[in-house]
Amino acid sequence: MRRVNLKALGPKARMQALGRLKAGTMNATERAYGDVLELRKRAGEIAWYRFEGVKLRLADNTFYTPDYAVMLTGGEIEIHEVKGHWTDDARVKIKVAAEMYPFRFIAVRKERGGGFSEEHFS
Repeated sequence: MRRVNLKALGPKARMQALGRLKAGTMNATERAYGDVLELRKRAGEIAWYRFEGVKLRLADNTFYTPDYAVMLTGGEIEIHEVKGHWTDDARVKIKVAAEMYPFRFIAVRKERGGGFSEEHFS
Protein backbone atom coordinates (compact mmCIF):
# COMPACT_ATOMS: atom_id res chain seq x y z
CA MET A 1 0.00 0.00 0.00
CA ARG A 2 1.39 3.39 -0.98
CA ARG A 3 1.57 6.08 1.72
CA VAL A 4 0.75 9.69 0.91
CA ASN A 5 2.23 12.61 2.83
CA LEU A 6 -0.97 14.56 3.57
CA LYS A 7 0.98 17.49 5.05
CA ALA A 8 2.64 18.08 1.69
CA LEU A 9 -0.78 18.33 0.00
CA GLY A 10 -1.89 21.37 2.02
CA PRO A 11 -4.75 21.87 4.49
CA LYS A 12 -7.67 21.67 2.05
CA ALA A 13 -6.44 18.46 0.44
CA ARG A 14 -5.73 16.96 3.88
CA MET A 15 -9.30 17.64 5.01
CA GLN A 16 -10.77 16.10 1.86
CA ALA A 17 -8.47 13.09 2.12
CA LEU A 18 -9.32 12.49 5.74
CA GLY A 19 -13.05 12.90 5.17
CA ARG A 20 -15.71 13.54 7.76
CA LEU A 21 -16.09 11.56 10.93
CA LYS A 22 -19.18 9.44 11.45
CA ALA A 23 -22.04 11.41 13.06
CA GLY A 24 -21.75 11.38 16.83
CA THR A 25 -17.98 10.84 16.77
CA MET A 26 -15.81 13.57 18.28
CA ASN A 27 -12.45 14.62 16.96
CA ALA A 28 -9.64 15.47 19.42
CA THR A 29 -10.44 19.21 19.49
CA GLU A 30 -14.14 18.61 20.14
CA ARG A 31 -13.24 16.14 22.90
CA ALA A 32 -10.89 18.68 24.51
CA TYR A 33 -13.60 21.33 24.40
CA GLY A 34 -16.05 18.85 25.94
CA ASP A 35 -13.62 18.59 28.87
CA VAL A 36 -13.77 22.39 29.23
CA LEU A 37 -17.57 22.28 29.23
CA GLU A 38 -17.56 19.55 31.87
CA LEU A 39 -15.31 21.67 34.11
CA ARG A 40 -17.66 24.63 33.63
CA LYS A 41 -20.62 22.39 34.53
CA ARG A 42 -18.92 21.22 37.71
CA ALA A 43 -18.15 24.87 38.56
CA GLY A 44 -21.87 25.68 38.28
CA GLU A 45 -21.67 27.84 35.12
CA ILE A 46 -23.45 25.34 32.87
CA ALA A 47 -26.60 23.36 33.67
CA TRP A 48 -26.44 21.04 30.66
CA TYR A 49 -24.57 20.37 27.41
CA ARG A 50 -24.79 17.76 24.68
CA PHE A 51 -22.52 16.90 21.75
CA GLU A 52 -24.50 17.12 18.48
CA GLY A 53 -27.61 17.43 20.63
CA VAL A 54 -29.66 19.56 18.22
CA LYS A 55 -30.19 19.75 14.48
CA LEU A 56 -31.35 23.06 13.02
CA ARG A 57 -33.21 23.36 9.71
CA LEU A 58 -31.84 26.21 7.59
CA ALA A 59 -33.80 25.55 4.37
CA ASP A 60 -35.34 22.64 2.48
CA ASN A 61 -32.84 19.77 2.68
CA THR A 62 -30.30 22.00 4.44
CA PHE A 63 -29.49 21.39 8.08
CA TYR A 64 -26.88 22.51 10.57
CA THR A 65 -25.84 20.22 13.42
CA PRO A 66 -23.69 22.25 15.80
CA ASP A 67 -21.01 20.55 17.86
CA TYR A 68 -22.48 21.45 21.26
CA ALA A 69 -25.80 22.72 22.55
CA VAL A 70 -25.20 24.35 25.94
CA MET A 71 -27.69 25.54 28.57
CA LEU A 72 -26.33 28.01 31.08
CA THR A 73 -27.57 27.89 34.68
CA GLY A 74 -29.79 30.91 33.96
CA GLY A 75 -31.63 28.93 31.26
CA GLU A 76 -30.07 30.61 28.22
CA ILE A 77 -29.21 28.32 25.32
CA GLU A 78 -25.93 28.70 23.46
CA ILE A 79 -24.73 26.91 20.36
CA HIS A 80 -21.00 26.17 20.39
CA GLU A 81 -19.17 25.26 17.18
CA VAL A 82 -15.64 23.89 17.66
CA LYS A 83 -13.29 24.65 14.77
CA GLY A 84 -9.68 24.07 13.96
CA HIS A 85 -10.18 25.34 10.42
CA TRP A 86 -13.16 27.17 8.90
CA THR A 87 -14.54 26.13 5.53
CA ASP A 88 -16.67 28.66 3.65
CA ASP A 89 -19.84 26.57 3.89
CA ALA A 90 -19.46 26.08 7.66
CA ARG A 91 -19.11 29.84 8.23
CA VAL A 92 -22.17 30.52 6.06
CA LYS A 93 -24.25 27.94 7.93
CA ILE A 94 -23.49 29.37 11.38
CA LYS A 95 -24.22 32.92 10.17
CA VAL A 96 -27.55 31.86 8.65
CA ALA A 97 -28.48 29.90 11.78
CA ALA A 98 -27.60 32.91 13.99
CA GLU A 99 -30.03 35.04 11.97
CA MET A 100 -32.82 32.44 12.16
CA TYR A 101 -32.69 31.13 15.73
CA PRO A 102 -32.85 32.88 19.13
CA PHE A 103 -29.67 31.32 20.52
CA ARG A 104 -26.23 32.75 21.15
CA PHE A 105 -23.87 31.22 18.58
CA ILE A 106 -20.22 30.91 19.57
CA ALA A 107 -17.39 29.47 17.51
CA VAL A 108 -14.49 28.25 19.61
CA ARG A 109 -11.01 27.61 18.31
CA LYS A 110 -8.18 25.83 20.08
CA GLU A 111 -5.15 28.10 20.47
CA ARG A 112 -1.58 26.89 19.99
CA GLY A 113 -0.55 27.81 23.53
CA GLY A 114 -3.57 26.07 25.03
CA GLY A 115 -7.08 27.18 25.79
CA PHE A 116 -9.79 28.29 23.39
CA SER A 117 -10.66 31.61 21.77
CA GLU A 118 -14.25 32.62 20.96
CA GLU A 119 -15.97 34.31 18.02
CA HIS A 120 -19.58 35.37 18.57
CA PHE A 121 -22.24 35.41 15.83
CA SER A 122 -25.55 37.24 16.05
